[in-house]
Amino acid sequence: MAIKKPDMVLIDVDGTLVDSVPDLAYCVDEMLKALDMPVRGEERVRHWVGNGVERLVRRGLINDLNGEPDEALFEKAIPIFNDLYAENTSKRSCLYPGVKEALEFLKSTDVKIGCVTNKAAQFTLPILKDLGIADYFEIVICGDTLEKKKPDPMPLLYAAEKLGVKPEQSLMLGDSMSDVKAARAAGFDIVCMSYGYNHGEDIRDYNPDAVVDSMDEVKTVVSWN
Repeated sequence: MAIKKPDMVLIDVDGTLVDSVPDLAYCVDEMLKALDMPVRGEERVRHWVGNGVERLVRRGLINDLNGEPDEALFEKAIPIFNDLYAENTSKRSCLYPGVKEALEFLKSTDVKIGCVTNKAAQFTLPILKDLGIADYFEIVICGDTLEKKKPDPMPLLYAAEKLGVKPEQSLMLGDSMSDVKAARAAGFDIVCMSYGYNHGEDIRDYNPDAVVDSMDEVKTVVSWN
C-alpha cells in the first residue's frame, strides 16, 4: 500500500542526501594523527556516522561504536576535529544518485520541504550550500538548533509546528534507526534509504514504512494523487 501524500517532507542529511563519510573519515584520521594515535580508515568510520560529530569523535578515539574515551582526551580531540571539519565539510562529499531528481520532483508538488539533521549548523549549512541544494528547504533544523535531537521527536515536531502542518500529514526521509525512532515518536510516516549509515545493520529490521534504493523512488512509494 502506498504511503499517503504528505503536506511536509523532512529529509536527513548524512547517509540520506549526502555521502559525507569521505570528509568525516579524513578528519577523524587527521585528528588521530595529531594526537599520535593510529588512523581508523574510511570503512570503519562509515559504521560510526549518524549521531553527530561528538559521538563520532568519541568512537574514533576508542575505535568502537560503543563506550567512552578518557574525557581529557576527548576535550583535546574535539576542537582539532572541528577545525579540520570546518575546512573539509564538502571537499570529498557528494550527493547520492537520485537526490537532485527527488528534490526537483518534491518541489514540483505542493509539499513543504525541510531538513532535519543531527549535524551542527556550522557544518550543515555550508554542505547544503556547497552541494547546491540549500534553496530546496523551507526550514533546516540542525543538531544544535534545539535542546534535543533525533531519535527524540522534538526536531520533527518543531518543524511541523513552524511550517504549520500536522505530524500525521508529514513524512520523514532518512537512513538510520535514529530517523525511524524519531518519526515513529512524532507520528510521521518514514521512508528509509537502503544505502545509508545504520552502523552496519539492515534498516529493514527497524520496519520503516518503505525502503528505497534511490531517493528518486519516493515518487513510486508515496501516493501523490
